Amino acid sequence: MTNIRDLAKIAGVSVTTVSRVLNNHPYVSEEKRHKVLAAIKESNYQPNINAVHLSVGKTFLIGVVVPFIDHPYFSLLLKGIAVEALEHNYKLVLFQTNYEEAKELEALQMLKQKQIDALIICSRISRWPVIEEYLAYGRIVLCEDTRGRQVSSVFVDHYQGFMTALEYLYENGHRKIGYCIYRRSGTNSMNRALAYKDFIKKYQLPYNPEYILDQCLQFEDGEKVVGQLKQLSDPPSALLVSSDEVAAGIVTSTQNHNIIIPKDLAIIGFNNQPIAQMMKITTIEIPLMEIGRKLFLQGINHSQEIHYQQVSVTLIERETV
Repeated sequence: MTNIRDLAKIAGVSVTTVSRVLNNHPYVSEEKRHKVLAAIKESNYQPNINAVHLSVGKTFLIGVVVPFIDHPYFSLLLKGIAVEALEHNYKLVLFQTNYEEAKELEALQMLKQKQIDALIICSRISRWPVIEEYLAYGRIVLCEDTRGRQVSSVFVDHYQGFMTALEYLYENGHRKIGYCIYRRSGTNSMNRALAYKDFIKKYQLPYNPEYILDQCLQFEDGEKVVGQLKQLSDPPSALLVSSDEVAAGIVTSTQNHNIIIPKDLAIIGFNNQPIAQMMKITTIEIPLMEIGRKLFLQGINHSQEIHYQQVSVTLIERETV
């Protein structure tokens, strides 16, 4: 492969002159510039992109960690990130982890090895000590509430969002309220659980662990939820569902089990995705595209300051409560 020394020989100029032409340096005569450009064309010279990145101290690559790429929640986050990346001439390196810690560590290792400029983690599986260990190697941005820690973030207050939905159900006469989530161990899920416990304590409602359903992520999980509810002797009258996809699956499945929405079971979803709009599901709107944009901008922020950005959510009233 042709290098700049070869170009210098072909053009009959110094290596310094070739370097100046390649970097658009103004102090080169037109005659020498034309000679170098002719040599580049003749030799079909291509710059070593790794060397270029090394010289400028950037790869113009941003890593993005998601557990699943085919779920609408993460798809919309990615879309927001990708829109900003395009506008700022960055490319994305995508890591799908399936919540396997080893795969998330691969992304963190790429940050450590300077193969990417920053890392955005949309849903974390690694424990805090692991994340904090890698902060010395580059910028990490999380999509969760990191206030009190030295990690930048863009987040929704899931405690308050859940509490808003619970209060709305209470105001509509519901006293037996349950909820559906995917995993119990995530930071957002723990904040939701705390809101739920504080809510039932506030109104002195009985705590029924059977009203808390997990491993609910996809549309088809709605059938599983309805099946579990049918087995309860005293089922809840309302459910908070942390995914509009699952909420839509529940609403669809109830039609096959003689359960009338919202008379027999009220439903509140989360995210305000198109399926919730189409099926007229009451939901908590989370502006995922906006969050994705902000996550990217945090990632390319070169200051050493820690930034926490909270994004507001909105209750969208429709026909399932």
